[in-house]
Amino acid sequence: MSVVALERITIEPNTPATACVIWLHGLGDSGAGFAPVVPALGLPEEHGIRFVFPHAPEQAVTINQGYVMRAWYDIKSMDLHNRADMPGVLESEQSVLALIQEQIDSGIPANKIVVAGFSQGGVMSLFTGLRYPQTLAGIMALSCYLPTGDTLPELLSESNKYTAILQHHGEQDDVVPLFAGKMANDLLNQAGYQTEWETYAMGHSVLPQQLQDIAKWLVLRLL
Repeated sequence: MSVVALERITIEPNTPATACVIWLHGLGDSGAGFAPVVPALGLPEEHGIRFVFPHAPEQAVTINQGYVMRAWYDIKSMDLHNRADMPGVLESEQSVLALIQEQIDSGIPANKIVVAGFSQGGVMSLFTGLRYPQTLAGIMALSCYLPTGDTLPELLSESNKYTAILQHHGEQDDVVPLFAGKMANDLLNQAGYQTEWETYAMGHSVLPQQLQDIAKWLVLRLL
């Protein structure tokens, strides 16, 4: 399987980086869509967290009449059980793994790396993090679902069985229904994972209050 080296926006901290957040954007967006959250998080000035915002490759997306856009995988239908193109998910997983390895090679250990994402990016952060062979600092999955629908992915890693998983969802989300995120949360809880679930009065978006909650969660995991 070929690994696509992802272009990205990297935001370095004021002090040498000792931790990293790899944040994956949603369908049709780019890393530039979430890069502005870094100052909005209001982290301590000397926080030492590197933020990496990769751009997904461009590809045709079936539900959008084959229109070419940035996507981590094709979406073939709105049916939750047949939504994610699994070969595409597995290919993007390899690209995310390469990003994680880059950070490890730069001197940041896996247990100081958070894999985060919104919507399609959240699907990828959850899928990749659950299967990753080393213990991560955390997995953040915003407004998303499991690509495997009502089952957990195959080849789950014991290394992240007790890794903190943060799941947020909008109560009025008309793109990824609330029940899809809750289904993923229920499956994880039933399997004994360490999840934090929170809903917000919003659609398919991110709120300032939510960013404050994310910042507190990141500080606990990375500082």
